[in-house]
Amino acid sequence: MTPTERYQDLALEEVIGDRFGRYSKYIIQDRALPDARDGLKPVQRRILYAMYREGNTNDKAFRKSAKTVGNVIGNYHPHGDSSVYEAMVRLSQDWKVRHMLIEMHGNNGSMDGDSPAAMRYTEARLSAISSELLRDIDKRTVEFIPNFDDSDMEPTVLPSRFPNLLVNGSTGISAGYATDIPPHALHEVLDAVLMRMDNPQATVDELMTVIQGPDFPTGGIIQGVDGIKKAYETGKGKIIVRSKAAIEPVKGGKEQIVITEIPYEVNKANMIKKMDDLRFDRKLEGISEVRDESDRTGLRIVIELKKDVQAQGILNYLYKNTDLQVSYNFNMVAIYKRRPTMMTLPTMLDAYIAHQKEIITKRSEYDLQRANDRMHIVEGLIKALSILDEVIRTIRASKDKRDAKNNLISSFSFSEAQAEAIVSLQLYRLTNTDITELRKEEESLRKLINELTGILTSSTKLKNVIKKELAGIRKQFAEPRRSIIEDKIEEITITREVMIPSEEVVVSVTKEGYVKRTSVRSHAASNGQDFAMKETDHLLFEANLNTQHTVLIFTTAGNFVYQPINELPDIKWKDLGQHLSSIVPLEPNETILAVYPFENFDADASIVTVSKYGQAKRSALKDYHVQRYSRAIKTMNLKNGDEMVFAGVMTNETELFVATSHAYGVRFPLEEIPITGLRTGGVKGVNLKEGDSVVSAVMLDPEEKQDLILVTHRGAAKKMKLQEFETGGRAKRGVIMLREIKSNPHRVVAVVSTTGKDEVLLVTAKGVRLTIAVNNLKPVDRYSNGSFVLDEGTDGKVEAVYKKDEPGKEI
Repeated sequence: MTPTERYQDLALEEVIGDRFGRYSKYIIQDRALPDARDGLKPVQRRILYAMYREGNTNDKAFRKSAKTVGNVIGNYHPHGDSSVYEAMVRLSQDWKVRHMLIEMHGNNGSMDGDSPAAMRYTEARLSAISSELLRDIDKRTVEFIPNFDDSDMEPTVLPSRFPNLLVNGSTGISAGYATDIPPHALHEVLDAVLMRMDNPQATVDELMTVIQGPDFPTGGIIQGVDGIKKAYETGKGKIIVRSKAAIEPVKGGKEQIVITEIPYEVNKANMIKKMDDLRFDRKLEGISEVRDESDRTGLRIVIELKKDVQAQGILNYLYKNTDLQVSYNFNMVAIYKRRPTMMTLPTMLDAYIAHQKEIITKRSEYDLQRANDRMHIVEGLIKALSILDEVIRTIRASKDKRDAKNNLISSFSFSEAQAEAIVSLQLYRLTNTDITELRKEEESLRKLINELTGILTSSTKLKNVIKKELAGIRKQFAEPRRSIIEDKIEEITITREVMIPSEEVVVSVTKEGYVKRTSVRSHAASNGQDFAMKETDHLLFEANLNTQHTVLIFTTAGNFVYQPINELPDIKWKDLGQHLSSIVPLEPNETILAVYPFENFDADASIVTVSKYGQAKRSALKDYHVQRYSRAIKTMNLKNGDEMVFAGVMTNETELFVATSHAYGVRFPLEEIPITGLRTGGVKGVNLKEGDSVVSAVMLDPEEKQDLILVTHRGAAKKMKLQEFETGGRAKRGVIMLREIKSNPHRVVAVVSTTGKDEVLLVTAKGVRLTIAVNNLKPVDRYSNGSFVLDEGTDGKVEAVYKKDEPGKEI
């Protein structure tokens, strides 16, 4: 017969909820979170207990790690061997735990994240301080429960004769909970325990007079006492952990940064790679080399700097952008009374003190029972020796051991235990010496019993025992503090100038968008000749600048590119530059309009822009100092079909002259254009006729004597006095600048300003380039059509006009 099948109709949510609840409870209580009393997770506790049981202690030889792992898995922890070995290795890593609980021979990993050698190659034993965690465990001081297969017993907690949770800290992630408890200096924690025992109401402020804060095994500098105090009061808080670094001079007038301590839990190799990547990717120009000189004597990372670089600025940048400085968030969760609890410093200390009181009480009870039992035996032996002849006669007259014991009990009123001790007594013990030894033992036992009774009946004596033993541990194992604590979190300020070596270079930008920086040496070797560019291209901007400066590149799409000089490609004068679109993404028809260099953006200046549809706007120069510049940034919000035709830097200029294709000119004060943000569209600068558009703009300085040069598409050019145009208001149509011709009228290509000695470059549709000296043009009135400098039929129509003395400003 087949057994009857039974089905239960249960909701899926119920089943999954129940199963996950059980799983979560197991993970929280029995895997990922430490116990508040001994600071250990179950796997750690089982490893230490298994090694203790096997006699793999500090006073014995090392044993293969594989033997311990097999023992732990077989007897206490039925999980993967790798997880047990990893937990075992962590307890031996002096950069992970403040006081190693396991000593290991062989490769047990490194700060670089290297894996330890396989467990068959390494050897381990308990450390000296681990014996303090396990001391008195055989005296019924802690509760034991059956192991996973009921074949053995294991402890639920260790006696923990020092506050391991605070000393070594803990980290872990479970279901719904996580914990991050930093390690502390042993002597400070013990002093805090003693203070709390003397004054159970001691506040966090009072406790912090002895326990300064965390003390990481890797040292470092901890900043933020307020964060430490908050964590001690609430269980949560944030501190900054900074590497210990020194700036040292080296030969040749250079400096180097030497790092000797790094933040806790930081992977040294990854941190060094990140720093070297900053150098390789040219995000940090001041570094010439990053070396790891660490050896068995200690950690040492050397960052070599280039000449004339401010080392502190480089260090600040590395603090901000690498793991040379990290934030540490306290999240002090531990299992307290079988529940995950957010622990404050007082509750941690109280949990430990209560645990120690229980341990000492149970130990005293155990020792008292043993002492009383022994006292009973000693009293029986003393009594037997005092009536030795009768005792011997009684034993000799007995049939066997059992009969002898019964006769002793009935004849002399000995107890069962005393009778057993007497009949088991060896003959050599019947000497006079033995009775003396027994009386001494009786006296010492009586003292011990009185002492243990006092401990069990007096809370003061109990406290004194704990204090005395903690003082002994402090004397034996205390080490100097490694981490330095600073009160405030230092604000890191980074300026590009301190990160970039100061170097004079020649920066060039062509009309078609090829940019580069060239060393002064390369430029001088070519005498400024043979500049590499395409035949159809021409030089738009060339200037001697410093690598600490910046250029703003304005485009026809209403954008600007923020380009630090040091990040421009370093290319020889005779080699073609790199196209701007390979540095930042550009729109398909976006072309360069103007280029302006800036040492900084603090000047009281503004950027004036004008669009083809007659919009004009002004924005403060400081708005153009941006932090993120991996793409082109909007400077003028253009309507569909519109494009930017002018961008200029306004300093002393007070007026703007706008020229249109249909030969209208408008002159108005720049103050009529309000200063607005970068993404605005501006205001109407000129009132355009249908079909007309703005072709150029000129900013006017009343202190300078300026003339206007007008060039038409038919190749005509003329010079006009500025007085020909009266200053009016913006948004006007303006006045005519050419005599009207019904057949094939002139269309204005550009109007540029001149002080009399400039040259103007004309570029035609057929690629003809003509440079004209403005001195050769005679001033004419605004109704004149000027004189032809190019033949429209032969040379082609004029498409663009540039002022050669000012290549940074396209008109």
